[in-house]
This record gives sequence, C-alpha cells and structure tokens, in this order.
Amino acid sequence: MKKLLLCILTLCIGFYGISQEKGDKKTNSLLTDLADKGCKCIDSIETYNVEKKDISISISNCIDKQTRTYQMISKIRELDLPGKLGTQNSFNIYINDDKKSEEYKGYYYEMERYLMEKCPVLKRKIGASDLENYYSVSKNPKAMKLYSKGVDEVKKENYIKAITYFQKALKTDSLFAFAWDNIGLCNRKLNRYEEAIYAYNKSLDLDALGIMPLQNIAVAYKYNKEFDKAISSYERLRELDKDNPEVYYGIGETYTLYLKDYEKGLENMCKAYNLYLKQKSPYRVDAEKIVTMIYTEMKKLDKVERFNEILKDNNISPDFKNDN
Repeated sequence: MKKLLLCILTLCIGFYGISQEKGDKKTNSLLTDLADKGCKCIDSIETYNVEKKDISISISNCIDKQTRTYQMISKIRELDLPGKLGTQNSFNIYINDDKKSEEYKGYYYEMERYLMEKCPVLKRKIGASDLENYYSVSKNPKAMKLYSKGVDEVKKENYIKAITYFQKALKTDSLFAFAWDNIGLCNRKLNRYEEAIYAYNKSLDLDALGIMPLQNIAVAYKYNKEFDKAISSYERLRELDKDNPEVYYGIGETYTLYLKDYEKGLENMCKAYNLYLKQKSPYRVDAEKIVTMIYTEMKKLDKVERFNEILKDNNISPDFKNDN
C-alpha cells in the first residue's frame, strides 16, 4: 500500500507541476485546472424536466469530486514532497472527507466560490426552469421546430430574432406557455420590462401554477421599479413552492438593495441561505455576499446587535461562512 500511495503521489506531483510553481500562483493554477474539470462536469448535467433540487445535488457532486482532489494536492504541497521523496520511503497524508467538518467545507467553499465566478454555465444550470406542465410545450411539430430555432438564437444572444421565432410558434399553437416564457426572457434581456411582464402574464394565463413565469415576472417587476409587485409575485410563488430559496433571495434582495429595509432583507436572506445550504446550491455564495453587505450597512446604523439576533433566530452563527 505504501508503494502504491507513493506512486500516486509522484504522479500527482508530476501532473500538477508542484515543484515548478510558488506561492499563490501554484494555488491559483491548481484551482484553475480543477475548476475547469468541474465546469465540464456541470455542463454535462441534464436539466430538462428535472427538479431544481436534483440539479443542485448533481452540481454539488461535480464540485465535491474536484474538492477531494484539491484537498489532497494542497496537502501534498504543504508537505513539500518534491524535496522529501529522495529521503523518505513513506508519508502520512490525512484526507478529511467528512462533509460537515470545517476543514472539508473550507476546501469545498473555496472551489464553489471560484466556480461561481469563473464558470458561466454553472449559473445557467442552477437557474434552469424547464419543468413541464400541461401547456408548457406544444404537441404541434411545426410549433416545436420554430420554438427550437428560437432557443438556438437565445443561446447566441440574438434576442430580437429569437422573439420572431417564438411569435411564429405561438401563431401555430397559441397554447404554448414556454414560448411566452421565452419571449419574456428575451424582452427582459433587452431591458423591455413592460413587454416582459406582458409575456409572463400570458404564460400565467395558460398555466397559473407556472414556476418559471412567476419567478421571472418578479424579477421583471423589480427591474421595472415596481417593488411591491415584485414582492407580491415572490409571495405568490412561495404559496406554490415554500422551499424555493429563490423566493426568499428575491424578497431579501428587493428589501436590501431597493427599499433599504435591511432587517427584512436579512430575515429573508437568512432563509434563502439556509435553503441553499440544505439543497447544496452554489447560490449560497450570492446569499452570503448579500448578508455581508447587510452587515456593513447595519454596522453603519449601529445595529450590529440586531444583525446578530436575526442570524441567531435563523440558527446561523455570526461566522456564517462556516455554518452547517
């Protein structure tokens, strides 16, 4: 076993060029290499007609796989093995794979934050809303063909051209909720919020329980500075999906960034943060940033004690980055 372990460590050292880099550069290089593998893993995840919680678990598994390697290689580097391989026959390297441990979470969260910044596909995957309801997709082949062309244009960010395809799909089949959803998305990307809100409402006329249009219309209202309507839409979504962290994140963000009500913002953001943790969603990083922002603002208002009270009420310690 010792010989096998030594061979594995030697391969790791050779592959990652441990002896050729120094300081932060070698850590950044390792993170970049592993994050690239994690991003490819995430890109391969199927999201169509898959529950968000299951998508989050798949993403977490991709991050976890790279976290284990990151922890191992980091510990090898700490031991300075290139300088010791010629003088020692065996080494003891302890890899902590207890996912609740502070050590493991430190490596995992660092990998997760890096991916949130450097892997654009990650946010697309966790933001996917492709669950089908009765009127979600058309049974008409011609309408579906036009819809697919529109989706292709969305991927290219050709939003105006995409809208024309979605409109043609609706002329072929007027009961096509996903076509309206995507018209709403395209208009939102084009900063045409009134048109986006109209499209999302048309989708909701077809399917009042549509999670995607309810979530997106709230965002459109927010961008259109109709904050009360945004909060009402999120609350309506909460009635259908009380464990959806996007509900609490959206309400918390609206209160924090736009209404400057930091206490209500924090109360909701804490709920979002806990749900993201429970569902293993990388959006935990975004909630963490908002909570940090709220702390800065409440500190200016001499309300740090109230800040800590709200965290405690939500079973979050002031050192929330390391919380379970």
